Order: sequence, then C-alpha cells, then structure tokens
Amino acid sequence: MKRLLTWVAGAAGGLAAYRAATRHKAPEGAEVDPAAELRARLAEARTAEPDDAPPVEAPAGPDERRRSVQDDARSAIEEMRGDGS
Repeated sequence: MKRLLTWVAGAAGGLAAYRAATRHKAPEGAEVDPAAELRARLAEARTAEPDDAPPVEAPAGPDERRRSVQDDARSAIEEMRGDGS
C-alpha cells in the first residue's frame, strides 16, 4: 500500500511540475482575452476594403448550377490537356 501511495504522490508531483513549467504567463499588467482579440480581428476584417475582383453571380437553379460546374470542369480538363480536344 505504501508503494502505491508513493507512486500516486510522485505522479501528482510530476504532473504539477510539468504544468508549472509549461504554463504561459501574460506580461505583467496585461490580461489576455482571446475572445476580445478575435472580435477585434473580425471587426477589422469587416471594415477592410473589398478586393477589386468582380462579384460572382450564382446560377438561379440547381440545373443551371450543375451545368455551370460541369462547364468549368470541362474547360479545366481541356486546359490541363493542352491540346484543346
């Protein structure tokens, strides 16, 4: 029984030492709030100017969408083949 208690105490002490060694501390006087940082980044992204790329219009129905995707795939295959057939 004493061996078991010794092993448990050693494991608990080792775990505590590991956690203390790997804990990341914020600089003094500064609290890190990941949610606040994410909110700030999202707000900045929303106010950023959009790219100069023209807007992409989606086809109206599923059949038109399927046809558009198939046409894009065929043109990509032809481009990869390079022979135009």
